[in-house]
Amino acid sequence: MATNNSLKSELANRKAQTPEKKEGKTVSDLLNDLTPEIQRALPKHMNADRISRIAMTVLRTNEKLRKCNPMSFMGALMQSAQLGLEPNTGLGQAYLIPYGNEVQFQVSYKGLIELAHRSGEYSAIYAHEVYENDEFSYSYGLEKNLTHVPADVPQGDPIGYYAVYKLSNGGYDFTYWSRAKIDKHALEFSKAVQKGWTSPWKTNYDAMAKKTVLKDVLKFAPKSIELQKAVSADSTIKTEVSDDMSMIIDVTPHDEPQQIEEPKQAADEQDPFEQ
Repeated sequence: MATNNSLKSELANRKAQTPEKKEGKTVSDLLNDLTPEIQRALPKHMNADRISRIAMTVLRTNEKLRKCNPMSFMGALMQSAQLGLEPNTGLGQAYLIPYGNEVQFQVSYKGLIELAHRSGEYSAIYAHEVYENDEFSYSYGLEKNLTHVPADVPQGDPIGYYAVYKLSNGGYDFTYWSRAKIDKHALEFSKAVQKGWTSPWKTNYDAMAKKTVLKDVLKFAPKSIELQKAVSADSTIKTEVSDDMSMIIDVTPHDEPQQIEEPKQAADEQDPFEQ
């Protein structure tokens, strides 16, 4: 695998050799030159050439990403690649998001579900919204139970969200959060929500709510190393590159930018985070 020092040295050399180039182009050069290094740091089922093509497509279609710190772009890209998740594609597994002048890595609820299935521990795992006219009930205790019969035509906005998993050995668990609890969580932990700034909480509320309940139910569930790393990597900014990105410190600023750009994809692909 590529070492942290070798990757950082190569990146520094490339930046020093091409100071006159735009940051987006510099990232493209780095991707081309570091393809062998990237491949050695990837899971066996991932291909460095495809990751590079995805990254260059993302840069070509998102001007704000081109203006971001190239090292934070590479850090976010490597986090996604090492988890075996393709960023900013129609699969909707993970996203590279402009966050001021940096690039933030975000795992979607679909990415969490994908990693859970890959572990082989889960026979089923999903998250769902609940509408007022659904048939829905749940109870906790010694025997936990959840019943949900969705209405043919949902009315209004969702009133709550739940996440469920069932293990291959027959074990299971679920969690349900009301919309009020989701809103309280978002307000407490997201400055973008506190300030009313543009963020996925505004543009993709359902997906963020599903990710919230999934992360909650997975707290005490069996987790593979990859799934553990995905949970810890979510919404982080890293400006170094290593063969183990989980060891790199998150440098997300305490004062968030005035606008967090929502994830973007090609026009013919589904909107980010949507089912």
